[in-house]
Amino acid sequence: MRRRPQLVPWKAAGRVSEQQASGDDVVRTTGWVFNNETGNAGSLEEFVATGDAEVPAYLTVFGLRTPETENQTLVEIGCGIGRMTSAFTREFGVVVACDLDAGFLERCHETVARFGKVDRLRTSRVADGHTLDLAPNSADVAFSYITLQHCDPDDALDLTAEAVRITRPGGKIALNYRSRGAADIVVLPLGALMRGAFRIPSFGPWLARQRWAARLGWQANRLAPDEVIGPLSPLLDDLQVWRNPKSNVTAYGAESKLFDGINPRHYWIVATVR
Repeated sequence: MRRRPQLVPWKAAGRVSEQQASGDDVVRTTGWVFNNETGNAGSLEEFVATGDAEVPAYLTVFGLRTPETENQTLVEIGCGIGRMTSAFTREFGVVVACDLDAGFLERCHETVARFGKVDRLRTSRVADGHTLDLAPNSADVAFSYITLQHCDPDDALDLTAEAVRITRPGGKIALNYRSRGAADIVVLPLGALMRGAFRIPSFGPWLARQRWAARLGWQANRLAPDEVIGPLSPLLDDLQVWRNPKSNVTAYGAESKLFDGINPRHYWIVATVR
């Protein structure tokens, strides 16, 4: 299997989370990956509340909430410990939470048991980092937020194709990416250097647990919408690229849509699968 050093911090956080006694401890001790904070501040309830605020907004703005939502299946690519998953289980009849770390999937289950509808939850491990162990046409909605930008470019494109593969004809994909900015001239090379440092025995795993190092090492790709959409355009209808009004990202053949709740450095591809 090809080495994927950008996943080192994620797996390190997974190992740390397995050692914690509660979800609150996970949020506090793995802040470099989840909530940008470490220490005694913060709780799992507060962490989930941020997802509770975002999920209804995205479902409404992207047109993903319909009268049939409670009978539909949503696949979440990159669920972590369930920040948004709990809210999804209150909306959809079945939610399949996917992540590469089995420890996170266990924590996600615990989170949804506390704050969502756990009887609606299924989990699926993305063991190789780029394929989903799910059947074709098994989802009504495929959703991913702040995950694909942290993947190797080829892995991000593979997971995008997987999202389309698992979504039934007439279903929707809503996938989040990060666009290129001026700072990336410096940030991307530094990120590559940091990922190289993650491979150093003993030192690398420690470095991966430092917030600044992990977040820099995660700067693994910047994909333009045309790069993402191009190979998949024959499989998609109603293509939309959603962006912040301060962003100028566009895509050939896609409708440009504005939502000020989107990070100016991010964009979303929302489309219907043929």
